[in-house]
Amino acid sequence: MNNNPEIRVRMAPSPTGYLHIGSARTTLFNWLFARSMGGTFILRIEDTDLERSKKEFEDDILTGLKWLGFDWDEFYRQSERTDLYETYIKRLLDSGNAFWCYHTQEELETEKKEQQTKGEPQRHLCAFKHKDSSDNSRPKEGGIIRLSVDENSTRFIHFNDLIRGDIKQEERLLGDFSIAKSERAPLYNLSVVVDDIEHKISHVIRGEDHISNTMNIKKTTYQNQLSILLVSWDIHIAKK
Repeated sequence: MNNNPEIRVRMAPSPTGYLHIGSARTTLFNWLFARSMGGTFILRIEDTDLERSKKEFEDDILTGLKWLGFDWDEFYRQSERTDLYETYIKRLLDSGNAFWCYHTQEELETEKKEQQTKGEPQRHLCAFKHKDSSDNSRPKEGGIIRLSVDENSTRFIHFNDLIRGDIKQEERLLGDFSIAKSERAPLYNLSVVVDDIEHKISHVIRGEDHISNTMNIKKTTYQNQLSILLVSWDIHIAKK
């Protein structure tokens, strides 16, 4: 029985492939932490990638985790939470913190190559966020929703990692990154933030290869302006 309701961790596999040793290892760290602290262990299936997600992969993940002896206190599936994500996305669009982008893949590749040639940071500075809001508020074919980042900002995005200490990056270097394909089709950087807020996640324990994702997650949280603050400790574990 849980005796520390403030401790809430999650394991969030994507059913785009079979269960692998890395996911099992991360599950172990989260499960042990929750059980040793008397907290809550949440299993969340992150299946917003509808094209690649398959039920056979989800079944394999669930069967494998149970076979390894893991149990969970709460279970969620992102594909069943579309209405919730849509609410958040609309708030970001209405507040001007997100916008529709219509650059082609060719244009994005050209921008990337030019930045590489000049030795500039790899980031997308979208011209569409400067368009008139009334013209840019309606979705068009081929569009994607991006979070607006101030390219002239002097602020740092930072988070406290319990293993590595304070990790920070200049906000302007993040660029205008994508958060949704449409109002009802969120991408990882949006859905993971919404769920961590809604599920009151206290500690995020995952591999060190996710540090760059954590920067985007923190930025999305700061830009929400939804009177809800996600406060969590981050723990990035090494591969060895």
